Amino acid sequence: MGLRFGTDGIRGVANAELGAELVMALGRAAARALPAECFLVGRDTRRSGPLLQAALSAGMASEGADVIDLGILPTPGVAFHAAERACPAAVVSASHNLFTDNGVKLFATGGLKLPDATEVAIEEELGRVLERGRFLEDGAPESRSPVGHGVGRLWHEPDAAPRYVDHLVGALNGRDLTGMRVVVDCANGAAFDVAPLVLERLGADVRAIANRPDGANINDGCGSTHPELLSAEVVANGADLGLALDGDADRLLAVDHTGALITGDELLSLFATDLAGRGGLAGNTVVVTVMTNLGFRLAMAAAGITVRETQVGDRYVLEALNADGLTLGGEQSGHIVFRDLATTGDGVLTGVLLLDLIKRSGAPLAELARASMKRLPQVLENVAAARPADAVAAPAVQAEVAAVEAELGGRGRVLLRASGTEPLVRVMVEADNEAVARAAALRLCAVVETALAPSTPPEPSVREKTRGRDVPA
Repeated sequence: MGLRFGTDGIRGVANAELGAELVMALGRAAARALPAECFLVGRDTRRSGPLLQAALSAGMASEGADVIDLGILPTPGVAFHAAERACPAAVVSASHNLFTDNGVKLFATGGLKLPDATEVAIEEELGRVLERGRFLEDGAPESRSPVGHGVGRLWHEPDAAPRYVDHLVGALNGRDLTGMRVVVDCANGAAFDVAPLVLERLGADVRAIANRPDGANINDGCGSTHPELLSAEVVANGADLGLALDGDADRLLAVDHTGALITGDELLSLFATDLAGRGGLAGNTVVVTVMTNLGFRLAMAAAGITVRETQVGDRYVLEALNADGLTLGGEQSGHIVFRDLATTGDGVLTGVLLLDLIKRSGAPLAELARASMKRLPQVLENVAAARPADAVAAPAVQAEVAAVEAELGGRGRVLLRASGTEPLVRVMVEADNEAVARAAALRLCAVVETALAPSTPPEPSVREKTRGRDVPA
């Protein structure tokens, strides 16, 4: 059957789980399930990117679709072009994963994330392509593959990045960022040149770090999954704040002038209250996921702002925004969607709007974040599991979840879920005391590991290696 869609596209070890043959088959399947005359395809800076982009494009072209190569471009940049041109698109990227992994994210016509039904249709078509090598109509021997003038064409679009930069600069409607001193960590990823250029064009004093990709250093000790480097640079350079992107630049975290991390929850709280105060928060509602900190919910209640909750994944946030005509939503991991400006989460856009908010307020980020919400201690742990959904559903695990929830009462929250991108069970516990939250999380991890013991070799090192660095996905 091949790979299945996770929370955000298809991912695997490049040239192993995600080889050229499979990606070419995926290109054919996508072209069949998303019929269009033309597809846009971009990528991040991974070594395997050109290989897999070529394979994906070849698959699409073999089904008769033209393919425009946008080159290295952030995922939201590809979505922007898809919206402008009203055509489907794909991005070859594994987001915040290290360079050995790669993936494919697909957008429907107009730059929108695929609904579940479309993903299922692509998976089924992929299975047929892999099983037979070609799609057979009612058992007939002829192939659907076009020939002659029916074969798709491939060409490069040299103006993709400049047009996307113009779009981001225009988001401030003539305002600028003059006087703002910022360090931007580009994660050696897709925004390595776009992000500094946008900020400089808006008048900010910019220092860029992790902006020299070599194909192997994407997300390596930098970016939103490793903000320590950014924190040190902000303090050392006396900057107002720092912006941390991930490999494909669809998410953003920040650090204040003291080097303290500002998560997606705090950023979303700032944007929600700012927009509500200016009459720009549609429906006076913000959309979040189940991972959003309880402190955010309490802050929104105090501000009179309605919170709508979805499952984890920015595509589910987007579905809720589109369904109800809302304008703001996001995730703790830093995917923040300004629906009136973008069709998906955009890290560079979020950074621009954050700097604008700070400049308009006249207050430092540290003060604004402290006033916007109080984070409750939240402990995140990972447990390796070959079949994470089965582990979460195990009776012993569910019984322990119920016991922990009863002990926390109204002072905390428990969430266990199967990761959508990795073979892991995500364990999250919130409480008004960090020691209580950590003890409860470790209890739950132990029960999950015990439930897995008969069929899965124990891997206690995974939890240790990922503790404190988990970015929900």
